[in-house]
Amino acid sequence: MLLFGDFSIQMMVSIIAAALIGMTVHEFAHNYVGYLMGDPTPAREGRLTLNPMVHINWFGFLMFVLIGFGALGSAPIAAYRMRNPRWGYLAAVAAGPLSNLVLAVIAAILYRIIAPMSLTRGFLPEFLFIMIYFNLVLFLFNLIPCFPLDGWHIVLALLPPDLARTWQSWQQYSYYAFFFLILLSFVGGSFNILGLLITGPAFQIMNILIR
Repeated sequence: MLLFGDFSIQMMVSIIAAALIGMTVHEFAHNYVGYLMGDPTPAREGRLTLNPMVHINWFGFLMFVLIGFGALGSAPIAAYRMRNPRWGYLAAVAAGPLSNLVLAVIAAILYRIIAPMSLTRGFLPEFLFIMIYFNLVLFLFNLIPCFPLDGWHIVLALLPPDLARTWQSWQQYSYYAFFFLILLSFVGGSFNILGLLITGPAFQIMNILIR
């Protein structure tokens, strides 16, 4: 997070607020689209809301605050409860990361309007800047095809049945690969594969959005 400049209480508040908003919209999108696809569980569990307290995974959120990684929230959707298990599940899973991309675009539009009017950086432009970056990171991070990320489930839904069964049989190895990538990210440098896949592309997309 030091990529944003000198760390401050204001920046910490901005990061936590951006994380709560990004997580809440992400999980709400999963639940809402899953409900539209026929899964009654999100409605039964009161997940069709933008209240972050309903969606938050407290342990995962604390891990994010402390080390930068963590499962921020959860969505109790399942393919077998949907009218069309394959395509309904694909829509529900993809809705999460796509909602973060939409949030990043909205924040970028607001940033382009507000930033030129600010004589100093100020809280709002800084918060919007972090919102753009954080939601792009969530978007790209969740597209990585490793279990348990959304990208793994998206590939599962897109594959024909025979290949999908093979993909599922590799689930545990995919999880180990993901955990290994997280460990490498703490080494840094050229070993930080997650950083290469996410940080650089996130800044490139952000530069396009705010110009």
